[in-house]
Amino acid sequence: MGTALFYLIVMAVVAAVVFLGASLLFGRGEELAPLPPGATPTYLPPTALTGADLRTIRFAQVVRGYRMSEVDWALERAAGELDSLRARVAELEGRR
Repeated sequence: MGTALFYLIVMAVVAAVVFLGASLLFGRGEELAPLPPGATPTYLPPTALTGADLRTIRFAQVVRGYRMSEVDWALERAAGELDSLRARVAELEGRR
């Protein structure tokens, strides 16, 4: 019984040392520093949207996916831009 307890304690100490060493060596594994509370990585230019703007958009992640208010805002901006462009196309085609 004493030998098994000794091996268990030695295994726990070795595991703790390996864990601490790996934590110090590799860090937390984050590529970027975390955002401050309330900040968002979501950015769209104030001018006309391009396909590249929509392809590069990123949303803050929360427990169950993405922050709904950011996604709704981005979709509303894209929808408004699309409506505006379609209205302009219809206007120009109507002039022909």
